[in-house]
Amino acid sequence: MTQRAITIRLADPRDAQAIAMMSRDFVEAGLGWKYDAARVLRAIRDRETLAVVACESGKNGSGRGTLTGFAIMEFGDERAHLVLLAVRPSHRRLGIGERLLDWLLESARCAGMASIHLELRAGNENARRFYRAMSFHETVLVPGYYRSGEGRKEGALRMLRVLRAPGPVPYTWRPPRTEDT
Repeated sequence: MTQRAITIRLADPRDAQAIAMMSRDFVEAGLGWKYDAARVLRAIRDRETLAVVACESGKNGSGRGTLTGFAIMEFGDERAHLVLLAVRPSHRRLGIGERLLDWLLESARCAGMASIHLELRAGNENARRFYRAMSFHETVLVPGYYRSGEGRKEGALRMLRVLRAPGPVPYTWRPPRTEDT
């Protein structure tokens, strides 16, 4: 499979159920299911949240393709929070996660974000390596951050990527000069 077979696009409401199932199976496994279809749909519709999906070229004739990955990021005043990112195990190590994250990084830069924050399971070494390779830095370990339905607790590692110095975005645009000036 080549990268050309994968399309990255904005998520739409029809993607909510597939995203929710991927979150349940690949992100929230063993923790209880918080990002069900209704919650994902709210995120897709939220003006302060960006949801993108990766789709493998469809053979079903719909033009939508099979969902192979997704990412959801919330935007604040200066900070963005990467809420979820997942790629199907059968499609990992093909650059899909990097392409999803690149879309979000560019969107955060365009929105004037100073930094992107995320949490991941402290024991998820593959995710740690991925985010480190994408220039994220570990900031703090939070014991007991995640709780399963059985009361089991698991630590989270918080990571950060700085996009610019915090503070007001410099105003650099100037109107074009006219002949009169």
